[in-house]
Amino acid sequence: MLGNVIGVLYDGFAYGMLLFLLSVGMSVTLGMMNFVNLAHCAFAMLGGFVTVTLINQFGWPFLATLPCAFLAAAAVSVVLERILFRRFYRAGDLDQCLLTIGVVFVSIATAAYIFGTVQQPVQLPAWIRGVFVIGGHNFGVYRLFLIAVALAMTAVLIASIEWTPFGAQVRASVDNQRMARGLGVNVDLVFALTFALGSGLAGLGGALAIEVVGLDHSFALTYLIYVLIVVSLGGMGSIGGTFVAAVLLGISDTAGKYYMPEVSAFLIYVIMVGLLMWRPAGLFGKR
Repeated sequence: MLGNVIGVLYDGFAYGMLLFLLSVGMSVTLGMMNFVNLAHCAFAMLGGFVTVTLINQFGWPFLATLPCAFLAAAAVSVVLERILFRRFYRAGDLDQCLLTIGVVFVSIATAAYIFGTVQQPVQLPAWIRGVFVIGGHNFGVYRLFLIAVALAMTAVLIASIEWTPFGAQVRASVDNQRMARGLGVNVDLVFALTFALGSGLAGLGGALAIEVVGLDHSFALTYLIYVLIVVSLGGMGSIGGTFVAAVLLGISDTAGKYYMPEVSAFLIYVIMVGLLMWRPAGLFGKR
């Protein structure tokens, strides 16, 4: 029994770290830029397909594809931000939702046309697919890798937003664009870089998600629900809140599938409703 509990906690925490990587970019763009980007998981799907293509078609090692997944998602997001999203920064929430959900459906159709509608196979190196044993319990190496990457990204993001000049410029641009411009801040560039950072993190999360949840043409819509739940529970713009919410949902979802498979599909929604009734702004949200 103890072994089962430890295994569930380990797998759930690793799954939570994956949800965090997929969600933290939306927390940044939604909470700091006040832009409702429902196309966030489309960039995650793009990162996944970049990794699949580089591994299966060109024989790249898995680790070498991860920076490419990040950069590809970031680059495409900058183009869309310049052409489409920037025009809607001052628009209402409904207009932003309609625009970005349209991008989601376009991305799904494009992925289905290019890659088909089946799960994409990917072969990871043997060393990352193995297990290690501690105290008689088996732990997956890949899940440990996910945990390490997510913890490292958490530290980098918090340091970047809270303790660097760039983070100060982002916060100033969000709070008062006119004042920030008057102080010499290039607000347009700051927003573009922030958007690229959030989308690049989504691309990285999409690449890392392939081994755990798979990848197909509907990824952009399927996991949008999970991302929205994590961001809502954590509190918009709170990296720490996103982390805690992702861990909570990851462990509860994994435990539900293991101990209560009949109702596991509804468990995360029950948790979401209960927590939002208690704290409508999220665990660490201020508004």
